[in-house]
Amino acid sequence: MSNDTSVRSTALEPRKGTSRSRRVLVVYGMVLATLALFVLFAVLCPRTFPTPLNLRLITAGNAVPLVMALAVTVPMVAGKIDMSAGYALGLWQVMAVSLQIDGIDCWLAIPLVLVGGAVVGLANALLIELAKVDAFVATLATGQLIFAISYWRTGGRQLVDPGSQQSAYLHGLVDWSIGPVAGPFVLAVALTVVVWVVLEFFPVGRYLYVVGSNRHGAESTGIRCRHYVVGSMMAAGVLSALGGILLAARQAGIAQADIGPGFLLPALAAALIGSTTIRPGRVNAWGTLTGVTATMIGISGLQQVLPGQFYLEPLFTGLTLVAAIVIASLASHKRAARARQLSVEP
Repeated sequence: MSNDTSVRSTALEPRKGTSRSRRVLVVYGMVLATLALFVLFAVLCPRTFPTPLNLRLITAGNAVPLVMALAVTVPMVAGKIDMSAGYALGLWQVMAVSLQIDGIDCWLAIPLVLVGGAVVGLANALLIELAKVDAFVATLATGQLIFAISYWRTGGRQLVDPGSQQSAYLHGLVDWSIGPVAGPFVLAVALTVVVWVVLEFFPVGRYLYVVGSNRHGAESTGIRCRHYVVGSMMAAGVLSALGGILLAARQAGIAQADIGPGFLLPALAAALIGSTTIRPGRVNAWGTLTGVTATMIGISGLQQVLPGQFYLEPLFTGLTLVAAIVIASLASHKRAARARQLSVEP
């Protein structure tokens, strides 16, 4: 029996010898499709779509979805799905406002919320690694508990900061822009860069990919897989908390318990679609950004082509999620075939 425990890449990047045009299509196909989508709606709605005002609106509205997509991306790199992220977003949005209503200063409420996010991520990780509960089931269960806490904290009502005195400071964090691009989206893109750097250039990122693609092989090489899963879940918790803070800041002193779950499925769709581009076959930060960008362009464009049709956003999100699942499944089968091929090569 062979004692070779090396971990070999099964990513779907084009092999050597592949033509340049095919390589570009495989690696950047989704990016090109997103650009084509933008051009299409710019042609269909030249007076409203390709304008600075529209860019400001869609970037302002998609900063939180991008942060949420990053929150589900990090655990997916480690082979886990965090179904509690949307519920956590709702809770931390509520807490960011309610703590200030209770008289806690904004600059103390923010770190408290971030620490709370890390604690929730740790609780998820303990269920997954110590109790050996499937990540999907464990995080779905904790998500429901988080949802209950959100309703308990709000009493089932909308929370409003009287006069928005404290929340005004929080709103100042996002009430700025760089040209036509809203400030919160700039922050979210900066966060994407940070996640990309960590995943691509730091050992922790490489180990996370190994754990997610071949945990048995990773354990055989001495990698402490449990530590990396715990770290990825805690990072997801902190990112969800940051998304809640940005959402609370955008709403300027208004919070409600049921707003978070609606962000979950678009985030999963963006991360799954993102796994088909930039680094095909692997979840990655730039791919996630591409997935979010494609979604926000598609929804904004459809709403302008067919104004007043309120079903368009969930319809587009649903179709995108179906497409993401199908593409990711096909990529997974292809990656498994590549792995089997590598395993029999001398």
